[in-house]
Amino acid sequence: MSRRATGLAIEAAGLTRSFGETHALAGLDLAVPAGAVYGLLGPNGAGKTTAVRVLATLLRPDGGQARVFGHDVVTEADAVRARVSLTGQYASVDEDLTGTENLILLGRLLGLRKPAAQQRAEQLLAAFGLTDAAGRQVKKYSGGMRRRIDIAASILSTPDLLFLDEPTTGLDPRSRNQVWEIVRAVVAHGTTVLLTTQYLDEADKLASRIAVVDHGRVIAEGTPGELKSSVGSGTVHLRLRDAAQRPEAERLLGTTLGVPVQLEPDPVAITARVGGDGSDLDASAQAARALGELSRAGIVVDDFSLGQPSLDEVFLALTDHPAVPAEAERDDALEAAR
Repeated sequence: MSRRATGLAIEAAGLTRSFGETHALAGLDLAVPAGAVYGLLGPNGAGKTTAVRVLATLLRPDGGQARVFGHDVVTEADAVRARVSLTGQYASVDEDLTGTENLILLGRLLGLRKPAAQQRAEQLLAAFGLTDAAGRQVKKYSGGMRRRIDIAASILSTPDLLFLDEPTTGLDPRSRNQVWEIVRAVVAHGTTVLLTTQYLDEADKLASRIAVVDHGRVIAEGTPGELKSSVGSGTVHLRLRDAAQRPEAERLLGTTLGVPVQLEPDPVAITARVGGDGSDLDASAQAARALGELSRAGIVVDDFSLGQPSLDEVFLALTDHPAVPAEAERDDALEAAR
């Protein structure tokens, strides 16, 4: 039976946390609905990992308040810990133990009797496609297998709230898709997931709502569709036949559409946002008018598409810089140096 909760899983207001002169959190506000995936999207150093550690009671905030299922993360930390689980950016299982041994050990630490721990370990190994590797040491697992065993360890006792801090960093596409399927399955059984990620497609595919975080605060929040609509209802992508005509095409598009035009690495490709009033009809009309101007100028367009803005374009519009994945976040280094 689903344990899906109602209301808010997380309420945070004005959270602050500094490391020396660096303000990792600078007044973070969050309202995370229960029973779904909520994405925290941001660049390196935005404060995503620090926010997770505060909400999971691993760090005390310098200021502000936060509640998890109604429990204060500072004054009721034990009650919060009883309802949450955390999978960080790096594997937390013992690499010298086998997959089975890790899960049984953690099950016993959670209070399960040995037969129950063994049964739960077998269930999770089968569910995560790790049965054939159950008897191997974790240090011999691939990156994708390590992430799966790490998430399995996090849900030995099914939590009400699961923090997933950049769970697919460094994984190949196949392993990433496997982790995504696991996340969907966890949510289907009633667990709320707070997902931090720098991968825009990951947030788009998994999260029902997304908060864009930059410099320690939320700068935009909404469904993926709402965030995309906030920067225009469409994006025009053009490929010209002659690269020498791109400067003139850029000028004409900028004049006709009245928006900045982005030159792509491909020397014949141009991108521009349209439909600033949020109307799909307006976006189509603007795109048609722009194509007409290019045609009258003798500029041949070999390929044309009009689609919804991507989260990458949303992020760029909101922060003035792209979200570029990297191996670690600045506040990880700051915390490690404490």
